[in-house]
Amino acid sequence: MRVSPLILLPLAALAATAFAQNKVGEVIISANLNTTPIRISGSPAELVSLARVAFGAHGAYQVVSTDAAYDFEFTQVAPNQVRVEITRGRTGLPAFSEVVTGTSARNALLRAADAAVAHTSKLRGFFAGKLAFVSDRGGGMEIMTSDLFGGEVMAWPSVSRQIITPRWSPDGSRLIFTSYRNGFPDIYVLNLATRVPSVFVSVQGTNTGGRFSPDGGRVAMVLSGEGSSEIYVSNAQGKMISRLTRSAAVKAGPCWSPDGSRLVFTSEPGPQLYLMPAAVGAQPQRLSTNISRYCAEPDWCRWDPDKIAFTIGVGRGFQVAIYHFSTGQAKQVSAARLDGIEPCWLADGRHLIYTAREAGRRSLVLLDTESGRTTRISPSVLGQTSQASYWYR
Repeated sequence: MRVSPLILLPLAALAATAFAQNKVGEVIISANLNTTPIRISGSPAELVSLARVAFGAHGAYQVVSTDAAYDFEFTQVAPNQVRVEITRGRTGLPAFSEVVTGTSARNALLRAADAAVAHTSKLRGFFAGKLAFVSDRGGGMEIMTSDLFGGEVMAWPSVSRQIITPRWSPDGSRLIFTSYRNGFPDIYVLNLATRVPSVFVSVQGTNTGGRFSPDGGRVAMVLSGEGSSEIYVSNAQGKMISRLTRSAAVKAGPCWSPDGSRLVFTSEPGPQLYLMPAAVGAQPQRLSTNISRYCAEPDWCRWDPDKIAFTIGVGRGFQVAIYHFSTGQAKQVSAARLDGIEPCWLADGRHLIYTAREAGRRSLVLLDTESGRTTRISPSVLGQTSQASYWYR
C-alpha cells in the first residue's frame, strides 16, 4: 500500500529507536543581530546557570561578561520565589525589581526571566511555558511534559507504544493525542490531574489530528469513517461531530486560527495548505505560499495572527517556513542540518520549536525566526524527542 506523504512525517517518528546525544543549551547556529548585551548574576548557582541557558537561547539578547546594557540579578528568596533585580549596566541605576512566585524554584526563575524580558524589550516572555512531546528511549513511545529547557520532566500514561501529536488543551489540564492501542489510530484525551487517558473519538477508519479550539469548546480532527479522510469538528467531549470537508483528497493537521473562526490544514495534491471557516458548508481555499511543492504541518500563531509556521520540502529534505498574511509571502526560517519539521510557536510570536531530524537522531530545537539563533533544548536522557506542543499560562 502506498503511504501518503501527508502522514510520512508524523509516522516516521514511530521507527526511531536510538538515543539523541546532545546537551541542553547547545547552540547550533547563532546570529547576533540587534541583540541587547546583558550580564547575569545571583544565587544559587544552578538557577543562575539556568538563566544563562535561557537568555543564551533568546535571539534578542547576548549574554556577556562586560559592557552590558543591563545587569540581571536573580536571587532565590523562598522555596518557590525568585527576586529579579535589573540595573542599567553602564550607569548602575536601578530599572526594575520584583519577587516572582512559581510552582517551584526553577519555575519561579523562568517566570522572573520572563519579567526581565518584558521590562527590557517589547517582547513577551516565553521561558515559563510547558512542553508536551513524544519521547522514544528504545522501549516504545511515550508522552512527556517538561519545562522549556528539559527540567521537571514527567512521563504520562499514553495507552500504547505508538503515539502521535500530543496537543494541550487551552487551560493546560488535558492532552489530546492519537494512539495505536488497537492497531489503528484513535483519538484519546489524557486528564493530567487524574493521569487517566480515555477514548475521545473511535470510529471506523483512522482518527487523527485532534486539536482543541482556542476557547477549549471544540476539537478539530481528521476522520476517515465515511471513506476519504475529512476535517471534522466536535464539542469538547468528542460528541456532536460535524463534517466540514467533502473531497477525495488526503487531509491532515488541522489547526485553529487564534480567534477560533477558521482552520488551516494540509491537503493533497502537493500537499499544500488550505484555509476554511470552521463551519459546515464552508469551502476550503488554497493558501498560496509560493515557496514549495510540499507544505504541511501548519501551526497558526496564537500570539500573532499574522503568522503561520509550517514544514516545507527543500531539495531532498525539509525545513520550517513562515507565511505572513500581511505580505502574502512565505520565507524559510530554519537551516537544519538534515530536516527541520513539526514547528510549534512560542508565546512571543517570534521564537518557535521544531524537531531536528538527523541520521539516527531526533531532538527539539528552539529557533529565533528573526536572527536565526538555534539552540538544541532536549537532553539526551529523554532519548528521541519530537512533535512538541507548547502551553503558556
